[in-house]
Amino acid sequence: MCGFGGYFGDGVAPHDAQPLLQRMVAAIAHRGPDEQGVFTAPSIGLGHARLSIVGLGDGQQPMTHASGNFTIAFNGEIFNYVELRETLKAQGHVFRTGSDTEVILHLYERMGPDCVSLLNGDFAFAIWDAPRQRMVIARDRMGVRPLFYTTVGKTLYFASEVKALLQVPGVRAEMDPFALDQIFTLWAPIAPRTAFRDILELEPAHLLIAEKSSISIKPYWQLQYPDMGEPAAYTDERAAAEELRALLTDATRIRMRADVPVGSYLSGGLDSSIVSALAAPMAPDGLSTFSVTFGSAEHDESAFQQQMAQALGTHHHAVACGEGDIASTFPDVIRFTERPILRTAPAPLYQLSGLVREKGLKVVLTGEGADEVFAGYDIFKEARVRRFCARQPGSRIRPHLFRKLYAYLPGLKQQSAEYLAAFFGAGDDSPDDPLFSHRPRLRGTAAAKLFFSGDLRQALQGYDAAAELVSRLPEDFSRWHPLHQAQYLESRFLLPGYILSSQGDRMAMAHGVEGRFPFLDHRLVEFATRLPPEMKLKGLVEKHILREATKDLLPDSIGRRTKQPYRAPDSQSFVGTNERDYVRDAFGERSIAETGLFNPKAVSKLYEKCSEKPASGYRDNVAFVGILSTQLWQQTFSATKALGAQAA
Repeated sequence: MCGFGGYFGDGVAPHDAQPLLQRMVAAIAHRGPDEQGVFTAPSIGLGHARLSIVGLGDGQQPMTHASGNFTIAFNGEIFNYVELRETLKAQGHVFRTGSDTEVILHLYERMGPDCVSLLNGDFAFAIWDAPRQRMVIARDRMGVRPLFYTTVGKTLYFASEVKALLQVPGVRAEMDPFALDQIFTLWAPIAPRTAFRDILELEPAHLLIAEKSSISIKPYWQLQYPDMGEPAAYTDERAAAEELRALLTDATRIRMRADVPVGSYLSGGLDSSIVSALAAPMAPDGLSTFSVTFGSAEHDESAFQQQMAQALGTHHHAVACGEGDIASTFPDVIRFTERPILRTAPAPLYQLSGLVREKGLKVVLTGEGADEVFAGYDIFKEARVRRFCARQPGSRIRPHLFRKLYAYLPGLKQQSAEYLAAFFGAGDDSPDDPLFSHRPRLRGTAAAKLFFSGDLRQALQGYDAAAELVSRLPEDFSRWHPLHQAQYLESRFLLPGYILSSQGDRMAMAHGVEGRFPFLDHRLVEFATRLPPEMKLKGLVEKHILREATKDLLPDSIGRRTKQPYRAPDSQSFVGTNERDYVRDAFGERSIAETGLFNPKAVSKLYEKCSEKPASGYRDNVAFVGILSTQLWQQTFSATKALGAQAA
């Protein structure tokens, strides 16, 4: 796990090459605190910051093939590198190191860019192919590892984080107003767009091939679900559960491969408990587990964490995250997310990865991905209830089902059927709408755009982020089962755009910690897409087949536990006794007016409201955190007014 940057083109003078690469690497040194290296040749450069996990003594990068033909800078892990190396050895390849990095080089030598089809891992890499004079850049299937790029003149620059690209002369940090609108609608920009104008993100499962006269980008893999009504690939639930268990066990096994100890996050929920239970027998010196605890009962899961840790006999560690802790770390969180965010949830994970590093570990397993792959989120159940209600819009009984979905939100239990139906928009949306499953979330989030300034609205000129999302859906989408449509929306957009980025890679790598995701093994993902919807969401029981496949691993209280999404305190973290000077400054009318993105008077009223009543509703919390994080983004990255810079 590491970070890298580089360029391809004639825009860098030879005497500037090494200093530029060194600056790029220094900007992302937190990703690889163990070693740094650079490689230059005419018109190309690669720089690397290394977090040594596999091949501790011989995995230095950038790494050049023995022939001198290929040089790689690589971020991530190839989990099946052992099997690939044995196959390549049998084909006559000779290896000089024990690293997974060299395996990619030899596989590229044999297959070219098509080598990505054989890689099981979380990766982003750039390979300089000297004989063909081309730079080949790739990103893993699910978008675990980041990769950004931009052009200045005819030169391509690329890096693991935007911070490195901002070291390039001519690259400026300017807010993209359309990206901001997407964040305030969808929680994240729609790749390839980023928060930074003219800086792009290589989409998951894509290859970028740069040659002297062209840059081409193409997908090499995609999420695919069966057409609704076609014969099911799996009809025997027991057999499907057995196959799932075998795949998940193997996905965990190969993610335990490392020359350093591997720990595990343990939230107290189903997914991380399963991963920890599978990993515990594979840890030679016992498994270390890590948790976040909260003072508020609404957010805290420590009782379940302790129960699971005791059941597995792990070396358990926890970090207590209070509202004041969120406030104190939030500016750093935004510096690492490199984009505005709408919730504070990344902040406790930033603290958690700090604890992991403090305890001497560099690698942790997590349960992320299970909710997307096996339909665990409330949004999937909510969409099913909304369709159920739409068939009898006058029913007073059906809306009460919403209470069952959100048992962890006590405020809903006292509401009337009419309120519940109106709150969730039961009957408001057409079942044929491709975004039907997500419309309530989109409406609730987009309400925060009421605080946009007149100048920002004019810059957007009626732009519709949801419509752009629809335009990015595959042709087959309309033929899929509604559950599969909802899963695709979560897996293809929110997962890489927010969960794996703002809450995942960026928070872990801020402290030089690598997260690994057994549920996102592409073999397991492909298997799950072929499962009938009723095996994943059975009635209103989420992840049914996963529970069946792993019920012997967990105490009943964990295995049967209803999903409680990971959340953290939002606006209340920044007001009252937790208030910090930077918060007051960010919400000040002068500061709001200077950035030009929000309406100063409306923002002032929001700040007063949240200060007087910290337990504000979803929409106020989203607006508060979104505005604060945007203001912090401007202070951190941009020295000019966002809209003024674009007009210049």
